[in-house]
Amino acid sequence: MNELNGVNLVAQLMAVSAVTAPKSQGVNYVQVKIIGGEDLNRIGEAMKAYGQKSGKGHFDRDGENIANSDALVLIGLKNAAPCSLDCGACGFTRCQDLIQKEPVEVEFRGPICAYRLIDMGIALGSAVKTASLHNVDSRIMYRVGVAVRDLGLVDWDLVLGIPLSVSGKNPYFDRK
Repeated sequence: MNELNGVNLVAQLMAVSAVTAPKSQGVNYVQVKIIGGEDLNRIGEAMKAYGQKSGKGHFDRDGENIANSDALVLIGLKNAAPCSLDCGACGFTRCQDLIQKEPVEVEFRGPICAYRLIDMGIALGSAVKTASLHNVDSRIMYRVGVAVRDLGLVDWDLVLGIPLSVSGKNPYFDRK
């Protein structure tokens, strides 16, 4: 088995970890998608272009990371209904107010129930734990989510990416 086969297997195991991670009220709105091959270059280029267009920093650096990755695991939320707790953590007094709020779309679509965001965070943590257990380098990145939405690779409300690499040095932390 070569390293790329191993990375793809770990990406699949990461998807299993994200899907089976605990969810609020036992309801799953977490989405998972694995990307590889030429799409990694396309995403990397889109990230660089977005950084230049928006004037936001580090899209070029992270885009280079994505282009040089072996695989990418996307984890996000789509149409996540509030938990109906009326807790106020989302910034609204009642969950009904969040539901009736006109959606805001900048880089991502919101508002989103805080408990559903926690669900996504637990799924992300479970996925990177799986990568770590198998000694595959990874890093959770927000910027890749902006690019995959812009490219139409996902239609999720919120998405973060976890690039994967097997090399002598972790390219996601040992960078300039």
